[in-house]
Amino acid sequence: MIWKPNTTLAAIIEKDGRFLMVEENTAEGIRINQPAGHLDEGETILQGVTRETLEETAYDFTPTELLGIYHWQRPAKDITYLRFAFVGKLGAHHPNRALDDGIIRAVWMTLDELRASHDIHRSPQVLKCIEDYLAGQRFPLAVLSHL
Repeated sequence: MIWKPNTTLAAIIEKDGRFLMVEENTAEGIRINQPAGHLDEGETILQGVTRETLEETAYDFTPTELLGIYHWQRPAKDITYLRFAFVGKLGAHHPNRALDDGIIRAVWMTLDELRASHDIHRSPQVLKCIEDYLAGQRFPLAVLSHL
């Protein structure tokens, strides 16, 4: 068996001091996460983060910068995640669109609310991405190559 990490994509979206997050049902209970999910076969990384954001929040999203690449080994499970997190422009909202299975709702949260809820974050990547965003970390999309 060949070991392979899970490739996930996340959107970091801030508006008026609040961040677009999702509440989702997981095996560990209700968790908070950025709009995020797995890269699907046949799509580019940018197509994937755009799709995941729409599916989980009913908002259009256009990535403009790479926030970072995050490596996390999930404790007590043999799962490793490589998360590509993106900053971008929020587009139209489609309020009648059904959200992905497991997504309870999209919610706008302040930094204080996110810090106070850290015990129900989907992973430590959630707050780390927000902190990196607030620190001004950004990389041009040109660092990505789709061959």
